[in-house]
Parts: sequence; structure tokens; C-alpha cells
Amino acid sequence: MSPESADIALHAPGGVTVPVKILTASARLPERAYEHDAAYDLHAAEDLVIEPLGRAVVGTGVALGLPPGLAALTLPRSGLAARHGISIVNAPGLIDPGYRGEVRVILLNTDRKAAFPVAVGDRIAQLLFLPLTQVDLAATDELDETERGAQGLGSSGRGERA
Repeated sequence: MSPESADIALHAPGGVTVPVKILTASARLPERAYEHDAAYDLHAAEDLVIEPLGRAVVGTGVALGLPPGLAALTLPRSGLAARHGISIVNAPGLIDPGYRGEVRVILLNTDRKAAFPVAVGDRIAQLLFLPLTQVDLAATDELDETERGAQGLGSSGRGERA
């Protein structure tokens, strides 16, 4: 089977099977580093350089067959953030169940001086699967009262320094 049409499934014991289509020869199946990790590592399927304070959309070479009721989020890798200042611009990135295109990650290099090279196979992000809850929205004139009420940004700090 050619890499352009390879279908592989991610499966966790007792979990949901998610079909993964390998789109390019340089793609790698997302994988967990340790058995009980919450998220799967996503790997770059292309070489590129992200200039200081620059961003790049990096292909992973995989597409997901998410079933209804399951979504996926792309999340930054803490090691890349701590060592190189690499994050994801739209973190978390949302992959809807109906999307069948390539999973791509928008990386941001926050370093002011050093460019960041990305090589094929590098772990660039994490992929977290989440069940979706269907909700019905209903317009109303009143909301129930809570302790927080309408207190907004920073209200839980009550003057503390971060």
C-alpha cells in the first residue's frame, strides 16, 4: 500500500478506534511516548526553518477519521516551549469530527534571536482526543446567581501577584 493511501488505526484498550490516513512517505503515525500518556505526539512531515518571532504552518502528513462525538485538540509540547520558545499560535487547535484533511500545526517561534529548524520526524505538538457533549442553547432573560457572578478577567486573583 502506498503512503498516500495507507490507512492505520489509533486504538487505546477499551477506547475508540480512530482511523489515521498516512498522506505522505515522510509521515509518522501519532504515538504516545508512555503507555498512560493522555496525548499522542504529532511529528513534522516536512523540513523548514521558523525565523525568530516567526510562524509556520507545519504539515504532519496524516488525516484523522474522527467519528461523530469525538474531537481532537493540538497542544504545544512543554519541552519545545521551555527549551526553544516554540508554541502553537491557536493553541489549542481544534479538529472537528467532520474534517478529513491533513492535520497541520501553526508553530510560533517566540525567540527574538534564534531561528528554529524543524526536521521531518520531529515531535512538534500533542494530539488530545476529547468526547463531545451535545448541548441545546436556549435564550433567556435571566441567569441563576453564583458566587462569582459577572466578575471577569483576573477576578479570582483578588489583587494577588501572579
